[in-house]
Amino acid sequence: MDKIANFVGLPLHWHKPHLLGTEYELKSGETLVAVLRFRSIFGTFATAESADGCWTFKRVGFWQTRVTIRPCDADEEIATFKNNTWSSGGTLLFPDGRQYPANTNFWQTQYEFTTQTGDALIHYRNRGILGSSAEVTILPNAQEMTELPWMVILGWYLVLMMQHDSADTTAAAT
Repeated sequence: MDKIANFVGLPLHWHKPHLLGTEYELKSGETLVAVLRFRSIFGTFATAESADGCWTFKRVGFWQTRVTIRPCDADEEIATFKNNTWSSGGTLLFPDGRQYPANTNFWQTQYEFTTQTGDALIHYRNRGILGSSAEVTILPNAQEMTELPWMVILGWYLVLMMQHDSADTTAAAT
């Protein structure tokens, strides 16, 4: 694997290598860039790995969900994603006060992190059946962000959580 910042502006693609697996791979061509592994098919705990490091994501809460982001084998959160279902997105919050909004379109086919002024940082576009894959674009203004590696993986985690929630809502309505 190579550092994620080296893939700014290059085509990236999230996919699930095994239909029944709990692992997703981020690739540029045939080069493996990152991996996202869920502990179980029903849970929200996931481990993210790249050449840049290892982190864990876990969704907590019921009515007001949030996602905790921690380095692997650490108890301290380095950031939190606060979900805002009514605005089709949420906000990535850092202990130092920085915030990065995230939003999706009505059909949840696109998702992106932006700066507070609205400049796109990382963009995801769902592809494939059941949204099991996505194209990722890392924009140049994100290249120097120290959080970039785990943010790229977190965005895909959030897309998967939205798909999971949509499937649950559809199942409950039938």
